[in-house]
Amino acid sequence: MFPSTNVWNKRVDALPVASDSGAMISAIGIGARLHPDFGSYSGYGIPYNVVGSGTPRSTVSFAYSDESDHAGYPIPARPRIEGGSDRHLLMVDTNACRLYELYDALKTTHGWTAGSGAIWSLTSNKLRPAGWTSADAAGLPILPGLVRYDQVAAGAILHAIRFTAPQTCNEYVYPARHEAGTGSCSVRPPMGLRVRLKASVNTAAFGPQSRVILTALKRYGMMLADNGSPWYITGAPDPHWNDNELHVLGQLTGADFEVVDTTGLVNG
Repeated sequence: MFPSTNVWNKRVDALPVASDSGAMISAIGIGARLHPDFGSYSGYGIPYNVVGSGTPRSTVSFAYSDESDHAGYPIPARPRIEGGSDRHLLMVDTNACRLYELYDALKTTHGWTAGSGAIWSLTSNKLRPAGWTSADAAGLPILPGLVRYDQVAAGAILHAIRFTAPQTCNEYVYPARHEAGTGSCSVRPPMGLRVRLKASVNTAAFGPQSRVILTALKRYGMMLADNGSPWYITGAPDPHWNDNELHVLGQLTGADFEVVDTTGLVNG
């Protein structure tokens, strides 16, 4: 998703380690374990809906209206929505190559409501306006950062992976466009922070599904996109996931990761 020149799709394994890497890893949780926040059953992870030009469009009323994209959203008759309080609703229009994302989506007797909504052209590198949220706290798209089974089955994840941290500072770094934290960025990580698995970590003992994920974490890293539990990487549910194998990823901790210096890493 997005052009190959988009930062989501750029490798970071050759970039230098950031000077504040140690402080940022400690702030997220140096002893906290890596956790795949997705699995084989439908209620675990962030699902997505494949739609097209024939899917009816719905008007959505937003709580954060001034930072949301107002247009018809192609919501299926029975959409797959994330469980829990965030209730993300993701729709990818494969005819128009556009991505529609909603946060806290809910259908009421008066129609659809959401906390916020964002629309992305998947053929463009355009970011949201500075300071704007999206369906994610960092003002980033969600679907392009999810771990998907079809990618793992194909043998490679070719993009950065979305992850969360318990606390973030009151700033953001490229390509994030929005902050959702407090305090100084000298002691807390900013939204948009790029982290990678250290090249020295031996992944040979992990299962085949996990090795594909870990290779991506070495090459493309992960991008901080929301406040949440430490080192939770986000994926889409799929019945083909091997939950026992994914659980073994918890052997890795924050100490196995490092922050990447992304100075100069921009779209295009």
